[in-house]
Formats: sequence, structure tokens, C-alpha cells
Amino acid sequence: MSVNSLAVGSLYVSRSRSRRGVPPIRMTVRSNIVSVAPFLTKLQRDSATPLPVLRYVADAMTTDMRAGLATDGGSDLKMILSYVDCLPSGGKQERVIATEFEQVSIPQELMFGTSEELFDFIASGLANFAKKEGGKFHLPHGRIREIGFTFSFPVKQTSIDSGILIKWTKGFAVSGSAGRDVVACLNEAMERQGLDMRVSALVNDTVGTLAGARYWDDDVMVAVILGTGTNACYVERIDAIPKLRGPESFSGRTIVNTEWGAFSNGIPLTEYDRDMDAASINPGEQIFEKTISGMYLGEIARRVLLKMAEVGDLFGKSVPEKLSTPFALRTPDLCAMQQDNSDDLQSVGSILYNVVGAESSLSARKIVVEVSDAIVKRGGRLAGAGIVGILQKMEEDSRGLIFGKRTVVAMDGGLYEHYPQYRRYLKEAVTELLGLEISKNIVIEHSKDGSGIGAALLAATNSKYDHDY
Repeated sequence: MSVNSLAVGSLYVSRSRSRRGVPPIRMTVRSNIVSVAPFLTKLQRDSATPLPVLRYVADAMTTDMRAGLATDGGSDLKMILSYVDCLPSGGKQERVIATEFEQVSIPQELMFGTSEELFDFIASGLANFAKKEGGKFHLPHGRIREIGFTFSFPVKQTSIDSGILIKWTKGFAVSGSAGRDVVACLNEAMERQGLDMRVSALVNDTVGTLAGARYWDDDVMVAVILGTGTNACYVERIDAIPKLRGPESFSGRTIVNTEWGAFSNGIPLTEYDRDMDAASINPGEQIFEKTISGMYLGEIARRVLLKMAEVGDLFGKSVPEKLSTPFALRTPDLCAMQQDNSDDLQSVGSILYNVVGAESSLSARKIVVEVSDAIVKRGGRLAGAGIVGILQKMEEDSRGLIFGKRTVVAMDGGLYEHYPQYRRYLKEAVTELLGLEISKNIVIEHSKDGSGIGAALLAATNSKYDHDY
């Protein structure tokens, strides 16, 4: 696709975060205290990801991909077809002429509300966003606005502009939407808002990231989201998809959405992972997501620290009551603590006090940092193994076309962008698995807001109107 000029607007809808003030300190005092050192040692052992573990995970990812492409339900990986037939060809000049962004947080209650409430909220935000354009944008007479709808939940896509919701993930549990076409849900909500718009492309956020990055770089072959949740997609040959039934693609390629958050083969799990999974809204599901994504890393750490405080001597004889609150400790808190290089780890102490109400000694702070590192190291290295699994599959089907040349993996998501230790562990795992020579050809680069621009590009390519590309 070659675009002469394109104005892109993106409306971001994200989960809301509550504000935290300084909490009152409430403690439970107990006796029979034991050392926390054995708990830390066991955590590090159970969550370890040495090279053989990484290799097993990468190989299992490749195997599950093939099984998911062979038949629906063939593996944990859904391997959902995107119906993207025409990929952006790489813009060599500045042809996206303007971008405007606005982020709107979804109120917590809508994550558990009705489908109509959620989509009405999105349509309302879109209406407010469109009003701010003023007179800058004019459609030719008789046309309505066409939009790309980035939807970062698993759907059974039936065409480029329709898809049936499979299930909610990332902590959402919206009623009245199972089995419904999410494009129809949004189109109906836009009608209720009086918006003269229609969805011309339904795009998973990972697919949007790949399309957006591909517009600027022809070598982009894989896209990965590592944020609150996680997913990956890649460019696949049509003749390598046995389950595909229907008309042949004129390009011979499409983007496959792996939905890799559901992967579970060979992942090293701790007692804290199992407890968190059992208490979740989807026990036994999304195991890969629960070990590598931003929504869960802080919660795993909280459970470890709670056990150390209740049974061990992490905070002396006291157990901060707020430490018992699920998801009180967030992944950004872990990140902030791991950036503390001071001798007394003052920032770590402040975060523990402000977030979970814990008074901490220097030795306790050091243990907290080690706990955080163990969990984040496993997450980053497993994510790296997953990327290698995808690249392996592509290389096996086209010898030399992946490992033998420059191949770009486009990354998006706050976890990857803002957590330097996580990012380093991911890249180290890729290098360990592929070796120094091959890994030099694999470029892992951040693609900020690829999904928004990519969705707009795909909406343009699938416009029902004539256009000049």
C-alpha cells in the first residue's frame, strides 16, 4: 500500500488506575518468626529460566503454532486469521501528515458492566474526540467517516470488518457480549451517539502494531504487545495455514494473531502463580499472560512478600494489612523499586510505606528488590523465548528468509517501554537462544502507538470508497 497523504486520529481507551495517598499504617503483630531466606531461594529456584527451559518453551511455542494453524482448537494458541490481505508496503517519505491522540480511561465499573454500557462509553469518547477537530477535516459529499477499530481481546474474525468475541481477558468481565459481533456493537453505539461513522477494519492491537510498523519498515515480520496484557502476531504464508477455507489471498500472505497469552507448555510456575491463578476470574487460562504481562507481575510479588511477612521476618513481627489486598502492589511499583541505586534504597522504602504500609529495614528492602527481579527476570526471558518460537516457525517454513537477513520484531506496550530490566532480560534470552551471529539479524525495536496508526492504515486500505493510493 502506498499512501499519498493520511491524517490519523487515535482514541485510546485504557483501564483506570486509582490514586494512592499515604495510607494509614495498620499492622498485625505475631510471634514464631522464621528467616525469609529459604523463601527467596525457593522462589528463585522455582522461577528459574536456564537455557534448556527457554529452548523447551520456544520449541513448544513453535509446535503449538503449527497445531493451531492446522485446526481450530488444535492447541492453546487460537492462531486467529486477521483477514488482512494487503500489508503496508513501507512509507519511504512522510506520508502520514498529521496525528492526534487522546487517552480515555475506562471506569472500573464498566469492566464488569454490560456490553451496551461499555460500547456507549467508547462511542461517547469518540464523539468528543471528533468534535475537537473543528473545521480541519472535511469529507466529500455523500461519504461517512471510516474508522479502524483496535480491539485487544480474542475474537473469531470472519472478515476484515467483523468478528465474534471469544472471551474477555485482562480482568474484563463484560456481560451481554459473548457470541456478538463487536463491530456491530460499536456501530450501534455510534448510531446511538448520532455519529456518522462506520468501522471498516477490525484490528487486534497486535495486528495494528505490525501494520503500523510495517508502513515505515519493510523488514517488520512480527509484532508483540507487552503491557497490561500480552499478545503476538506475525506475517504468515497463506499456504502454511491448513485450516484456512475460502478464497485465496492475492498477496499470498496474511497476519496471524496467535493469542499467545493462552500458551501454557513448559512454563516454570511457583506456588504463588498457582494461588493467583486459582483466585483469578479465569483459573487455568492465560497462563503465559499471567507470568509475563504487566497486570500480574506486581500481584505475584505481593503474594511472595505477604508470605514472607506472615511466616517469615521480612517486616519484623508485623504484617502490613494492606499487603493482604489483591493487586495493591503494581508492576510500575516493582519497576520504580528496581531503579533505586541508592545505598539505603530510600525509594524502595518509600514505595513499600506508601503503597502497602510497610515499615522496612535495609535488609528487607534488598530482599524486596530480589523478589521483584526474580519475577521480572522470568517474565522477560519467557517473552524472549516466545518470540524465538515464532521466528523459528517462520524460518523452518522459509529457510534463510528470517534468520539469514534483517528481521524486525516491533514491540509495543508500557511494560516493554518503561521497564528496562524486563527489556534487557527479554533481549538476553533471544541472544542466548539464537546465538550471537543469528541474533545480530533480529532487530527488536519499540514501535510506540503502532496499533493506532496501523488501524487507521488498514481502515484506509479497506475503504468502500475509491481512493488514490
